[in-house]
Amino acid sequence: MLEFDGIKKDLSELAPRVDSFGEVLRLKQSEDELKRLEKKVSEPDFWSNHEGSAKVLEQLKYLKARVEKFKKIRSELEETTELVRICDSEEDSSFVGEIKASIDNIKNELEIQILESMLSGKHDSNDALLTFHAGAGGTEAQDWVEMLYRIYHRWAERHGMRVRILDFLDGEEAGYKNISILVEGTNAYGLLKGEAGVHRLVRVSPFDSSGRRHTSFAAIEVIPEINDKIELDIPSKDIKMDVFRASGAGGQHVNKTSSAVRLTHVPTGIVVTCQNERSQIQNREMAMKTIKSKLYEIKERDRLASIEDIKGIQKEIAWGSQIRSYVFMPYTLVKDHRTGTEIGNISAVMDGEIDEFINSYLKKNIKL
Repeated sequence: MLEFDGIKKDLSELAPRVDSFGEVLRLKQSEDELKRLEKKVSEPDFWSNHEGSAKVLEQLKYLKARVEKFKKIRSELEETTELVRICDSEEDSSFVGEIKASIDNIKNELEIQILESMLSGKHDSNDALLTFHAGAGGTEAQDWVEMLYRIYHRWAERHGMRVRILDFLDGEEAGYKNISILVEGTNAYGLLKGEAGVHRLVRVSPFDSSGRRHTSFAAIEVIPEINDKIELDIPSKDIKMDVFRASGAGGQHVNKTSSAVRLTHVPTGIVVTCQNERSQIQNREMAMKTIKSKLYEIKERDRLASIEDIKGIQKEIAWGSQIRSYVFMPYTLVKDHRTGTEIGNISAVMDGEIDEFINSYLKKNIKL
């Protein structure tokens, strides 16, 4: 039947994508590993090492869910393909709506699993620490930092995540010279890690009475927040602490007490400030967690001599180094220069709709 030609074409394109993803998941190896772990759990002395057994159970749970979810997709594809074959041979179109819905479901589930497979890095599930730095452009760049902060705040809200401002330095006329936030939510770091880099804005300046077009730059630094399970010994002598009064809105308590904390890691020169928690103790705790995260990131990269990888992001916040451009004038377009992804609805992007950029970056190295 002609009605099934388009459906069969969809299935013929979908089947190799599912097979390819099965290869990416290394399904056979995962099933063998599952058997090995299940055998290990059944051993008499399995619970003698509580920490070790907890890790095994966590890995077992992860692998089992991964294998079962993929098998469910493959099973639904096989059942739908068989249903199409039967309906086409019997010229029965009564199941067309159900078949199309099943194909859409397979596509959606496959996309979700592809994304999950790309968020399998060591710290992808962690919360994310974002710091926005104003670059070339003066007041324009500082205003652009505030605009970027709003984009990611709105994105986080859309995904049910929580945003906490840790520290900020107001701009001279508008916006921020820099602002640091913590994005709390499942896979926050994994999703946002590709957003690190220089972001370029082209618009008619609201601060220019002549109405001229301006180009501004800002950079985003993204690192995972390291949880308490990670052991990282930082001698107290390596930390210098200064306290001062918070500079932003926050009521009489913030303005009248020295609750803001600035910590300096003396050996590396890393400086972290936190002023938006309610007490000096809470600010110190948050600042310490941030320093710990930055030091751990450096350690993980095994480039201790290259502290600029973490700290020096502001050095080249200028033309030619941008990862994405946001153009308001003479046309409206947001383009990611790494993936080629373009969105013409700049208002939606400014309101936090940046999933297309995030997903295309994550998918860049996987061909399905």
